[in-house]
Amino acid sequence: MPPSTSAGRIWKPLLLAAAVAFAYWGVVARLGRFWWEDENYSHGLLIPFVIGYILWAERERFASVEKRPRAAWGVAGVAAALLALWAGTAGAELFVQRTSLVLLLAGLCIYFWGWRLLRAAAVPLLLLALAIPVPAIVFNKVAFPLQLFASQCAVWVMRLVNIPVLREGNIIELYPLGSATTKRLEVVEACSGIRSLMTLITLAVVFAYFTNPSHEGGAGSDGDGGRRSRYAVWRAVLIVAAAVPIAIITNAARVSGTGVLARYYGTQVADGFFHEFSGWVIYIAAFLLLFAFGWLIDRFNPSRRDGAGGGGAAEVVSEAIDEKHAVEGVEVAVGGSAPTAMSVGGEGSAS
Repeated sequence: MPPSTSAGRIWKPLLLAAAVAFAYWGVVARLGRFWWEDENYSHGLLIPFVIGYILWAERERFASVEKRPRAAWGVAGVAAALLALWAGTAGAELFVQRTSLVLLLAGLCIYFWGWRLLRAAAVPLLLLALAIPVPAIVFNKVAFPLQLFASQCAVWVMRLVNIPVLREGNIIELYPLGSATTKRLEVVEACSGIRSLMTLITLAVVFAYFTNPSHEGGAGSDGDGGRRSRYAVWRAVLIVAAAVPIAIITNAARVSGTGVLARYYGTQVADGFFHEFSGWVIYIAAFLLLFAFGWLIDRFNPSRRDGAGGGGAAEVVSEAIDEKHAVEGVEVAVGGSAPTAMSVGGEGSAS
């Protein structure tokens, strides 16, 4: 009986993994090739490794989650995922095919383990969803307004430092020093900031997860645990939400700096090494701002305030009084009888 049970535990997951791989092999292969070829989603190449590390590092926590399988909901989720896969394949819609993989994994999680484990594994699933390229029509709807915003910010900064400039849509015309004709700077799609936006949102999710206060030790009371959990949720939401304006503002600063430098050093600064180097500098600056925002939020951590507030002072005073009583008790016990020591320690009047 035990050997057959052990064999079943091994073969069932393997058969399930083989079935999923058979159904989604083409989808995953095309997704990986897209990550490799499209720089806007190149961060997707790291997502499988990040997810694998999270699953391995949190394996004990996942194992401790109470298992309550929900077969009906799980079957419904798997059926919806397979239907989406069929519809996406029939309609040649890659986005539907790829998102069906996330839905399938969520359905399997509910079927075998229940809602609680799905909630525990929400971050790995969210990271996988963020690595899925959005449809081109949605991408363009977001990218073009970002191009206009970046060009408007660049023109505003250049006029602020008295640089004559003219803007037509996402095209900036200016006179570089020493040039007899105007030069054009075009804020193309790659400079819209959507690439840094997608990357920074993914980094924000990873940052919020690994710096989550609920991962720290110490259980505390039920009230403290609930308050800490609510704070962790709001902290993660605020950090991820802050990634959007941080990415947009830092990219606008990059375009503005390029425009100012083009005035003094020519439009060639918008190409080549400087363009690539400034992109990396902006990534680092954006992440540092995100880190600073997370540090600022942690100043309002309720459990941190409780530990450093009035309760902490009261605890220090209490420890000092106890230490004083202990010393007095030892001194009296050495010089007198035990009842005298108990009387002095109880009244606390010997000083």
